[in-house]
Amino acid sequence: MQDHAVQLPVFPRLPAFALRGLPLTPIALALGAFARRMGARHPSMFKRLGDYGNARFVLDPTDLPVTLLLEPRAGHPRLRLSRKPIEGDARIAGPLSGLLGMVHGAYDGDALFFSRDLVIEGDTAAVLALRNAIDDAELDLAAEAEAMSGPFAAQVKRLIGLAETKTGVALSRHEEDPLW
Repeated sequence: MQDHAVQLPVFPRLPAFALRGLPLTPIALALGAFARRMGARHPSMFKRLGDYGNARFVLDPTDLPVTLLLEPRAGHPRLRLSRKPIEGDARIAGPLSGLLGMVHGAYDGDALFFSRDLVIEGDTAAVLALRNAIDDAELDLAAEAEAMSGPFAAQVKRLIGLAETKTGVALSRHEEDPLW
């Protein structure tokens, strides 16, 4: 994990602007299927949430014109997407690159919080439980997307690798350098 100050990549303006006009339903359906698959493949992650297994987490990528609502629902997750503000028990806001980087272990959540790249509001104990559950699961969202892609897995892997290289955003989990 990196624990020094980092300039987080920002989602490119043109695609973010395009997202304002795109219908959210297809994106929401895909994200919902992805969340359900994560629930099926990582049930221990949701058990690890304990008392917060039914909390409502607002994920607010500040460089995108959408907000997500994650409802773990004790291992049967639901993910909603909205252009309007969403209410939840806790809100985690920051650049998409920071949010994804935390999931993949590329960035330290505490460092992002204290550098004010990440804002947490509401039930901080719920956010801590979510962070610990995700850290313990060692998720790799790119590997999950590849697994869902069936015969197109190789193409998805190449596309994700290219996007990661071009944007600098941690779209997958990388083994930590043993020298660290």
